[in-house]
Amino acid sequence: MTYLNSFLFVGTICLIGQLILDNTKLTPGHITSLFTALGALLSFLGIYKLFIDWAGIGASIPITSFGNLLYQSCYEGYKMNGILGMFTHLLGGTSGGISSAIIFATILTVIFKARD
Repeated sequence: MTYLNSFLFVGTICLIGQLILDNTKLTPGHITSLFTALGALLSFLGIYKLFIDWAGIGASIPITSFGNLLYQSCYEGYKMNGILGMFTHLLGGTSGGISSAIIFATILTVIFKARD
């Protein structure tokens, strides 16, 4: 059942993104930013935790999970060191994802060539 829930969650996020892309003048960059902010907002409201409980790892795959992670890192930093902790702990909590994205993108760029 977890596989089905994960598929439905990620599929729904992709469907919403594709509908926005097809029916508006927003670019993929706009949609990525929108989904990241939406993930942070849902985390603030306590709703994203419900998605993680329901969809399992499937809720950690789309870009909305990055917004969730940003919010959670800021909140943990705030609890530890106040306002300044929000900024100092932000990159510490998300650096693994950012670093791996850069490293894998570099490796794939070296291996594969872009087509016109």
